[in-house]
Amino acid sequence: MIKAYVVGISTQFENEDIQIRYRIYKDEELICEKLIYKEYKKPLVVSHAALLTLLKELKKYMEYEITIMINDPALNEQIRGTSTTPNQYVLKMADRVKEGLNKFKSATVKDVSGNHTELVKWNDILRF
Repeated sequence: MIKAYVVGISTQFENEDIQIRYRIYKDEELICEKLIYKEYKKPLVVSHAALLTLLKELKKYMEYEITIMINDPALNEQIRGTSTTPNQYVLKMADRVKEGLNKFKSATVKDVSGNHTELVKWNDILRF
């Protein structure tokens, strides 16, 4: 089983790079850890960009059951199709994420924002 933790961090200032951090574990063993800087994205879609970047890395593990841990309830709603946002740019990015997830045999996204214990673990794992 593969478990991946991901976060996209935007800056306070427009046109500055975003930061993407992720760690991938296979059966509780760390197999990948990356910190990537990418071109500016609007803050509403930074998490989408981070997840798309992670999905590119996870292509190596397509045959495994994959769980992706995020801390973004809005992104989770958009992936599940329950979001009511009228923002077309956000919806377009959410569709790209869904298309990326559909390429995997078994990939699920789990939002940790509602569980304090998992949120603390997610935060500790992505702090580097």
